[in-house]
Amino acid sequence: MSANNRPVLLRNGLVLTMDDSHTVLPGADVLVVGDRIAEVGHGLTAPDGAVEIDASGGIVMPGMVDTHRHMWQTAMRGYGADWTLTQYFVWYYLESGKLFRPEDIYAGNLLSAIEAIDAGVTTTVDWSHGLQSADHADAAVDALEAVPGRFVLAYGNIQQGPWEWSTSDAFRDFHRRRVDGGRLAGFQMAFDVTGDPAFPEKAAFEVARELGVTVTTHAGVWGATNDDGIRLMYENGFMTPGTVYVHAATLAADSYHRIAATGGSVSVSTESEQSAGQGYPPTWQLRNHGIPVSLSMDTSVWWSGDLFSAMRTTLSADRVREHLEAHGKKETVTHHHLRAEHVVDWATRGGAKALGMDSEVGALTPGRQADIVLIKNDASPAMFPILNPYGHVAFQAQRGDVHTVLVGGRLVKQDGKLVGTDLAAARAKVGATLDHLRETLGEEAWQRGMNPDIPEASVLENPYQYTEYDAGSAQWKH
Repeated sequence: MSANNRPVLLRNGLVLTMDDSHTVLPGADVLVVGDRIAEVGHGLTAPDGAVEIDASGGIVMPGMVDTHRHMWQTAMRGYGADWTLTQYFVWYYLESGKLFRPEDIYAGNLLSAIEAIDAGVTTTVDWSHGLQSADHADAAVDALEAVPGRFVLAYGNIQQGPWEWSTSDAFRDFHRRRVDGGRLAGFQMAFDVTGDPAFPEKAAFEVARELGVTVTTHAGVWGATNDDGIRLMYENGFMTPGTVYVHAATLAADSYHRIAATGGSVSVSTESEQSAGQGYPPTWQLRNHGIPVSLSMDTSVWWSGDLFSAMRTTLSADRVREHLEAHGKKETVTHHHLRAEHVVDWATRGGAKALGMDSEVGALTPGRQADIVLIKNDASPAMFPILNPYGHVAFQAQRGDVHTVLVGGRLVKQDGKLVGTDLAAARAKVGATLDHLRETLGEEAWQRGMNPDIPEASVLENPYQYTEYDAGSAQWKH
């Protein structure tokens, strides 16, 4: 509901509707009544008792949608800034990830959920692959339900094979208790397909089919998941329109064709792909194959927890590839194929479509859920002038410019400040998690994990560099 059950009117903003025609309305109003958008237009009349928000000088857009975020890892924000993907796997999958207690899952999810709405991400997929037990899963959902955002739980467990945890009585009981009739915005099963010819993941796909839930999977990750996994999914009939393939950065054309033919979509995490080593961010391939795209930030153990960075880096990576491909053929790119408008769509409507929520969120049209973001910051010189609204969102704005956020008509951020959220409590819980991890690992191991060894560097001999200096003659010699 709206604030105190009152309607909300955002007045005189530059409105990016993200409707089917991508209509842009300068100086327009958006009226919210209950949990829905009632009207979008000019000169709207405020109902009695409405909360009126001056959106002049700002951009009103749909709430953003993140389709892949390991929320439980947010308690370790920035810890792995210098990791490769291999080091991430070793730390979380093989060594220290098993140290996370249910209360640590809760702490990470709580802080991550608050961070999401603060940055204008109103719908987030919690790609929750740290659920070692039903208690961990309950803690994850408890945290998501404590924050006034829209959250989809993608259930996973990296400490067991998916054919083990998905077929357990504990998982079935959890699904019955917390998903059927629960308060989550959605539910997915999250697991990867290694390409093992025996296809042990088949059992998990069968559970997903029985429960009527979609699967999200890390596909096309260098050294981990490959074309064999896609082939096995296809040959066994488990590639469906609701399947979300995360990264999909190192696949062959045949795999992309299979994703396109079966109606799947790809969640691109450009900051992750270009830094950790999954493969080159694949939007240049996805465009060629007509595969729908959504955006995600992956994990705060490395990167920023907002989609402004995702839009910016995605545009840059796609354009770099386009230029490099052209230069390799002695050609020049004169017009970019990927535009700012496209990545804004991927960050909003694209995410909603990937989750099957397009009729409810992702656009500002009457009847949809009122998930709305106002980007406005009169104190920032970077927020004026606004000439190209899509370009401004993608290249100029940042999380500090998120002025107002509504989720289902409820004001969760206003005048740049969170509403109804106890950030101090979340910080305290994350602090307790960090104390637990440092004490359990020991300070030496904690510091070593954060600072991986630097490989020895070799410098090429430079034939144009002087190598000796004769002090007597004050001359450089070869």
